[in-house]
Amino acid sequence: MSQKVESKSVASTPIKVDRRQSYQSERFVPDLLERGGPVRGEPQALNSRLFIQLQVFTGCFDTAPVVDSVRDSGLEVVVYANLNDARGIGILVMAEDPLVFSEAARSMFLSLPFRNLTPLPNFTMFGRTYATGREPDLDYWLLRKARNYALNPNYTWAVWYPLRRLGTFSQLAMSEQAQVLGEHASIGRGYGQSGYAVDIRLECHGLDRDDNEFVLGVLGAELHPLSKLVKDMRGTRQTAEFIQTMGPFFVGRTIYQSPLSEKIKEGPSNQ
Repeated sequence: MSQKVESKSVASTPIKVDRRQSYQSERFVPDLLERGGPVRGEPQALNSRLFIQLQVFTGCFDTAPVVDSVRDSGLEVVVYANLNDARGIGILVMAEDPLVFSEAARSMFLSLPFRNLTPLPNFTMFGRTYATGREPDLDYWLLRKARNYALNPNYTWAVWYPLRRLGTFSQLAMSEQAQVLGEHASIGRGYGQSGYAVDIRLECHGLDRDDNEFVLGVLGAELHPLSKLVKDMRGTRQTAEFIQTMGPFFVGRTIYQSPLSEKIKEGPSNQ
């Protein structure tokens, strides 16, 4: 006589997973190098950059003592007359070592004739050159290009301003970011190739009092093209859609520039 055996299904016991233990975080390794495009198949990388600061003052009735003080400092400096303040001046200082700004430049700003001037910290801008990964001559881009522009005696007008992008820009796919930036860059190249304006772009993440991310300088021989360039940029998707804040704007007319050394005058190499 056969015996019927009933099979009982045993409910599986749920397994509790501690997600804190199952999550494995990868160790983040900071990359502090500036990287350019490959040259003959070899990558470019430098741990160097140029720091640039603009300090603005008012109450200057005579620019001659200021120019004398700046010249005697031995620093790489541009002195601007502030177009929007008849008593205003702007002092642009450039150095590869940030200690210069807390030591030699600080001493200059604390000495005569600056003691008689009133600083305008709302206009202070401070940033550093940076690479995008596509530069054919990384050394020129990081260390010499901005100096060549700022100290060029043919570029007698300058417009400096900070800006900050909306966080939504960083959430775009890299391909879309490149498209947005490419539209913006094409306008700048058009002005540069026509001889109307050049630009200096600096990153200022964590360096700016108001949490701006970039400092831009637009320079040229005449003022009108600089204004028109800023206007044309307003129509790009980057400015119209992804800029959160922009300014204040400092508009300056060059009254003194440190001489360019022969090494700095060297253009980019043809690699």
